[in-house]
Amino acid sequence: MTDLTLNPKKTDTPSEESFVLLGQTSSTMQKVRVGAVQAEPGWLDLEESVEKTLSLIQQASEKGVNVLGFPEVWIPGYPWSLWTNSVIDNTEMVHKYMANSLVRDSPQMRRIQQAVKDAGMVVVLGYSERDGASLYMGQSFIATTGEIVHHRRKIKPTHVERTLWGEGQAESLTTVIDSPFGKIGGLNCWEHLQPLLRYYEYAQGVQIHIASWPAEFCMPDPKVMAWQYHETGEASYRASQFMAIEGQTFVAVASQILTEKNLEKNHLVGKPPIKTPGGGFSMIFGPDGKPLVEPLEDGEEGILVADVDLRDIDRAKAFIDTVGHYARPDLLSLLVNPTADSCVTTMKK
Repeated sequence: MTDLTLNPKKTDTPSEESFVLLGQTSSTMQKVRVGAVQAEPGWLDLEESVEKTLSLIQQASEKGVNVLGFPEVWIPGYPWSLWTNSVIDNTEMVHKYMANSLVRDSPQMRRIQQAVKDAGMVVVLGYSERDGASLYMGQSFIATTGEIVHHRRKIKPTHVERTLWGEGQAESLTTVIDSPFGKIGGLNCWEHLQPLLRYYEYAQGVQIHIASWPAEFCMPDPKVMAWQYHETGEASYRASQFMAIEGQTFVAVASQILTEKNLEKNHLVGKPPIKTPGGGFSMIFGPDGKPLVEPLEDGEEGILVADVDLRDIDRAKAFIDTVGHYARPDLLSLLVNPTADSCVTTMKK
């Protein structure tokens, strides 16, 4: 496993820590070490996925990482066979996937929370969340205390994803927490193509954004199959970079990879556009969109690490602040519904 570090200087964890949703205050360090995972999940296996998560948290801790981002549905991996196989062919896979999705309040999650606490970092963890008999594309924001201080779900699973996962409610519009390491935000995959959701995150004051993605591959041979460019690693990389530019925020891109030995397990043998080893496009961008580290190969595992100075955000915002001096709320503004609906409402007498 490879580690790419921009600057080896370790940043100490502050002695007093508070983690709250945006709008409240906390002591904030200016210089922060950010980490972005690029790795292969423990495919369709909850316990294997948890063990690998613990290992990556430990490795990041040894590198002095303060804020670590994981890919979308890192646990138990993104099931690409949703796109390449029929509903009938995927029946047993879906059954196994449900059984190996992570319950937020579970022994497995508590092990992860303890590891985060021991490491003294903030982690944004992407996973397939099981809630009763339903699945959601979840992101938990875990503080250095080990507490899940915020949890959200992808507000609109993409295309065939809606056959497996449900939608997040109003609480998922909150995408930023306040922490000693700055205001930490997170979105899943094509939520980065939701312009109103991005804008709402900028309004929440994000400083370090975790862009969680599945494995994405290059364009297949058009003679073999028709495919859309926006469904490639290159396009997802650029969408994440644009968020850094548009929001004047540091962006840590976390992505999955897939290797040859796990093709059969994922029912992907001979299925374009899958390429092995491949799928990874992790990166860390500055608030002007500049790449801050050298990328890994698209099939290589590692943790990208960069030391960032939150004061550099001011350099970008002096040119453009999309929710400040560069906005025109008298002409264009965003309407947000903060109230979550419920399947059951109890009448009051």
